[in-house]
Amino acid sequence: MTSTGTTLLAIETSCDDTAAAVYAGGRVASSVVASQRVHAWFGGIVPELASRAHQVLIVPTVDAALAEAGVARDDLTAVAATYGPGLAGSLLVGLSFSKALALGLELPFVGVNHLEGHVYSVFIDEPHPAFPYLCLTVSGGHTQLVLVEEGFRHTTLGRTRDDAAGEAFDKAARLMGLGYPGGPEIDRIAAGGDATFHRFPSPRLAGYDFSFSGIKTSVRYFLEALSPTERDSLLARHLSDLAASFQRAVVDALVGALRDAVRETGVNAVAVVGGVAANSGLRAAAQQTADTDGFSLFVPALPYSVDNAAMIAVTAAFKLAAGHESPLTLQAEPALKL
Repeated sequence: MTSTGTTLLAIETSCDDTAAAVYAGGRVASSVVASQRVHAWFGGIVPELASRAHQVLIVPTVDAALAEAGVARDDLTAVAATYGPGLAGSLLVGLSFSKALALGLELPFVGVNHLEGHVYSVFIDEPHPAFPYLCLTVSGGHTQLVLVEEGFRHTTLGRTRDDAAGEAFDKAARLMGLGYPGGPEIDRIAAGGDATFHRFPSPRLAGYDFSFSGIKTSVRYFLEALSPTERDSLLARHLSDLAASFQRAVVDALVGALRDAVRETGVNAVAVVGGVAANSGLRAAAQQTADTDGFSLFVPALPYSVDNAAMIAVTAAFKLAAGHESPLTLQAEPALKL
């Protein structure tokens, strides 16, 4: 589906990670991510700080990706970048840099939807699914279940109606007194906890839709119902149990939707992608369900589950092979849909 003659530089700056990757010889030849640690002080992403950091980091990140791949700028045959969805200022940094580079080198330019990047991240490494396949994207900003067919045809089966799963993890972690980002913290602590300690409401709605605002609020009400002394005692003695109970409710809803979608559609290839796909509880539960129900599960390696430019590079290579290029007038679209 891709061309081995393509040597492509891809840039991803949709949120707070500055990422660059090189696709060459039919594979990802390098992938570099520069993370911004300053946001941990604020318990969340500060858009202005993110865009300014991208301006500082983008040149050294691109240079590092080219060097790791052993590719010079003059060797490139195309340039790609994320143009949405994401933070407006962050998107503009990567998009503007990429378009300027493509113009200066007189190369084709490809704009990539960040959500498409996650959907096709399962093609970075072998093995990968055949079309059609079901793809559950779970991240800090997005949760949706999509049927993926050849020719970049995507049918959305379900999505969150409010908060994304990753956002719920971060907010629940803050209520529990954990650090940011909260998803990895809850995952780490939940490993030693009793998931039956407390029953939180399921985030799953009718069909394949979700609502994660309710479970986040349930954590808050559960803790606020206690006196300060009781709350401190509970968090000291049962923090891992509380984290495990929360994680189980989220994971059960996500995996349950996947199981039902496989049974309804008859599609036996399933991908779980996005930052929350790095959650060990979700990976284990999805694999157990795949083994029980007899479908094939594809989850990107951990570095390719979180935001990265390798997924943008692979998606752009697919688009180029299909004859899709973007005009240099392409604008950032912070609210872009799949």
